[in-house]
Amino acid sequence: MIALEDRRRLACDIALAHDNGARLSYACDIVGIDERTLQRWKAQDGLNAGDGRPRALRPTPSHALSAAERGALLVVANEPRFAAVPPARIVPMLADEGVYLASESSFARVLRAHGQSRHRGRAKAPKAGRPPTTHIATAPRQVWCWDMTYLPTTVLGRWCYLYLILDLYSRKIVGWDVQARDHADHAAHLVRRTALTEGIAALTAKPVLHGDNGATLKATTVLAMLEWLGVKPSYSRPRVSDDNPYSESLFRTAKYRPEFPAKGLVDLDAARAWTSDFVRWYNHEHRHSGIRYVTPEQRHSGDDHDILAARHALYTAARARKPARWSGVTRNWSPILVVTLNPERDDIIKTHLNGSHTLPLVA
Repeated sequence: MIALEDRRRLACDIALAHDNGARLSYACDIVGIDERTLQRWKAQDGLNAGDGRPRALRPTPSHALSAAERGALLVVANEPRFAAVPPARIVPMLADEGVYLASESSFARVLRAHGQSRHRGRAKAPKAGRPPTTHIATAPRQVWCWDMTYLPTTVLGRWCYLYLILDLYSRKIVGWDVQARDHADHAAHLVRRTALTEGIAALTAKPVLHGDNGATLKATTVLAMLEWLGVKPSYSRPRVSDDNPYSESLFRTAKYRPEFPAKGLVDLDAARAWTSDFVRWYNHEHRHSGIRYVTPEQRHSGDDHDILAARHALYTAARARKPARWSGVTRNWSPILVVTLNPERDDIIKTHLNGSHTLPLVA
């Protein structure tokens, strides 16, 4: 149904277009209504009274349940043996006793009309999931992501545990550790070591550390360390696998490297040696696609602006020398100034963009 105000606005727009020479049928098609609909609005006072269907008086169907039958349904549905049973089970149970009162849908309508359509018995109604928390990073050391993954060993059933902390803005691995077992003490020590390395104590605004709902990352030892460091913890929603996409993407990059030991690592020292080589390559050699193909270290230190400006100048000069080879503008080498984690709160992001005059978000 189209509201009265929308009807009047559409009719006014159509009349204006028709007065300026447009065909009435074409004008109606553009606004999304049929020409007969406009004729009916004008003939039946639809532009003054609006749609009459909600106020129409409809006769009760002849096959509708009577008041006595509806009351009988309520009495049966509220019997002790049916107190925790939904209509889909009440009707078959009555049928086994040779009793038919109404269909499942009729039972459900009567219960809903009397405020008894909620979960019956002790079962709780499902709750709507909360939206993820949106974190925005405009510089290094504002938002960190961390997670733990398994590294296979040559012994079947034995694993090494790799902890990684990633800076959201620069994609740099700012902290890592490999241990023979998963324990909260290892995670707490890694956070403390990373905070010291990154100079968090000197920052007025401490970073946010986002992780999943694993028991290790939410342990009391870890929370106490974060409180002491002033780092604010953030967690993914329960049973949601993509609230921490940057860490998951980093682990995939690590395990799909050609030098990754697919047959397993010999021991803990071998796992730490491999991780050290990977972190060095990732931070200092890897041209990351999400940050205009500069290395995470270059972006973390702020050198990416000069590098991207030099690339832009190079492309501009190449286009000036051979303009026929360029069908449009040169490649976009402007730096990405805003990175978001779980960007679902559009109003917050738009406010941040309007205040920063930045490029479109890359998540």
